[in-house]
Amino acid sequence: MAPPGIGRSVEGHHAVAAAVAAGRVVRLLVELRRADGYADLIDAARASGAEVKVVDDVRPMADTTSPQGLVARCRPIPQVSLAVAAAKSDPAAVLVLDHVEDPRNVGAIARSAVAAGVRSMVFSGRRSAPLEGTAFKAAAGALEHMAVTEVSSIPAALEDLRKAGLWIVGLDGGGDQSLFGLEILTEPVAVVVGAEGGGLSRLVADRCDVLAAIPIDGDVESLNASVAAGLAVFEVARARRA
Repeated sequence: MAPPGIGRSVEGHHAVAAAVAAGRVVRLLVELRRADGYADLIDAARASGAEVKVVDDVRPMADTTSPQGLVARCRPIPQVSLAVAAAKSDPAAVLVLDHVEDPRNVGAIARSAVAAGVRSMVFSGRRSAPLEGTAFKAAAGALEHMAVTEVSSIPAALEDLRKAGLWIVGLDGGGDQSLFGLEILTEPVAVVVGAEGGGLSRLVADRCDVLAAIPIDGDVESLNASVAAGLAVFEVARARRA
């Protein structure tokens, strides 16, 4: 059975505009008091074949408390296989989320990844944030441009990526190498980001070729998962441009 798609419900200006541009929107709900400001977006949605409905308040249909007057019901974005994710760039660059549970973090991670040119993301179907309204709003359109793969086991997925020729680099505050200047980032690589609070699980850490730390001042114990991931994807981009 094919894995389910993502992004069936999207909200917020940038996320909805990106979904409209991708031709995914089936039904667009627009808040009456904001409709005039979204005239161009409404026209684009109708031109793409979407039904547009103006309502008094979209918040009862939204995942977040601030949908900016827009909620869209969409055709889902199909997920891809690990092989397709690994082949998205040359050399390969895949971002793996080890049970990141806050959808706002997942969205922010996707936004940073796309900005840095890393366009493949792997996540677990268990104990992970759903890739729907909240994540898409935080991603501000970036998830429309990512190859996304849901797996049942992150450790097993890492083994498959290794067999495909990728180095596995886990972000870990106790890592014995610095992320910055890490030479293997110029090679095919999967960068693994751990869960909020707990970091990498033991089974995942055991399957990493390198545990890399982001140097931080001793007065701060750790970084937010999305910040750590953002630094990592831009370090991959810097290393490859250098």
